[in-house]
Amino acid sequence: MKDKSQLEEYLASLSEQAPDRQTWSEAEQLAYWINAYNAFTIKLIIYHYPVKSIRDIGPKLNIPLIRTVWHLEFFEIGGQKASLDEIEHAILRKEFEEPRIHFAINCASISCPALAREAYTAERLDEQLEYAARRFVNDSTKNRIQPGKVEISEIFSWFKGDFTKSGSLIDFLNRYSDVKIHPEARMGYLPYDWNLNE
Repeated sequence: MKDKSQLEEYLASLSEQAPDRQTWSEAEQLAYWINAYNAFTIKLIIYHYPVKSIRDIGPKLNIPLIRTVWHLEFFEIGGQKASLDEIEHAILRKEFEEPRIHFAINCASISCPALAREAYTAERLDEQLEYAARRFVNDSTKNRIQPGKVEISEIFSWFKGDFTKSGSLIDFLNRYSDVKIHPEARMGYLPYDWNLNE
């Protein structure tokens, strides 16, 4: 990667400037953690490339939900060892109650939401998250939406509780979908492609 040194500088700044929950706004913290997740995922792939899937990286003994690539503590935030799992589940999902994060963080796989071409910023965070949600929901390679039948990403199954705190899953999808879905539409999930999104 041509910009490896720039990435290293960015990762170092992320590691050294952990958010201060007392003085940083919620938007500043959320933007920081999304950017950190994406940047450290890129680092993980670059340092193990060539690799067919992010899931090929990780502990020799893989125990689902306990010991996976996402549990590797391969970076530090504010002097503390950290993992992608910690950022996603203990911080982003637990502290912010923002379902659109699922369209902003990228797991380096074909079925993941596309990586944004810019960093997330506190000033534009809502606009950026809205764009990410609309782009993902309407991406026909990730979701197939018709008024009476939807086949959607497994992300909506894995994290259903995040999307249904103020309505049904169809209600959530209809906030972003260009095709309006009938409340009684049949619903299924598309197989997740974990191959690297080169």
